[in-house]
Amino acid sequence: MRQIFLDTETTGLYHTQGHRIIEIAGVELVNRRLTNNHFHVYLNPDRDIDAGAQEVHGITLEFLQDKPRFPEIVDEFLQFVAGADLIIHNAPFDIGFLNAELGKIGRPNIEHGVLEIIDTLKLAKEMRPGQRNNLDALCRHFGVDNSTRTLHGALLDAELLADVYMAMTRGQESLMIDMLDHHEQDQGGEMELGSNKPLIVLAASEAEQQEHEAYLQGLLKGGSCVWAQ
Repeated sequence: MRQIFLDTETTGLYHTQGHRIIEIAGVELVNRRLTNNHFHVYLNPDRDIDAGAQEVHGITLEFLQDKPRFPEIVDEFLQFVAGADLIIHNAPFDIGFLNAELGKIGRPNIEHGVLEIIDTLKLAKEMRPGQRNNLDALCRHFGVDNSTRTLHGALLDAELLADVYMAMTRGQESLMIDMLDHHEQDQGGEMELGSNKPLIVLAASEAEQQEHEAYLQGLLKGGSCVWAQ
């Protein structure tokens, strides 16, 4: 399972008003483990940066003058994300900007090259309805250290998002991976549906039960938790 945690910074809020991407970053996880593979680039937008946007990310037009333009890096970027799940916080924003950039050079939308797009903001709202679910709030809730985040930056935000997502989904995807790994080993590397082999149930140890209870208590601090009922 290959996942890319993606973030962008832009010249303004709306690509429909001609705003452009000025930074793209992606961090790769394979089977929920960070690899050393990542993508990070600053881009020359050939336009001004809104003052409000610059206050958020701190990137100046002067800094971007010698940076490449989107068409120069598009092939490398598309190769990096190809076939992966894209995991993005507030995905419609970043996907809208990416598709606008791709459309300018006659390329298909990003959805055509990836497996799935997952919006962690949507997941967080479902998990924590009525609460603040921006990246800083989620870092606080899940105990992810974001002390170095004084300004928005695509690479740091992608790395923080990976930590937050793994905390949000702890025990879910990893359990499925373990089940698949064990089953593939039992079948000599081949998956068989409808196997008659008995299901092996492994009981949690006392230490594992205590750790699970502590995790549920942590979820309760942020609101209700159906698993603790």
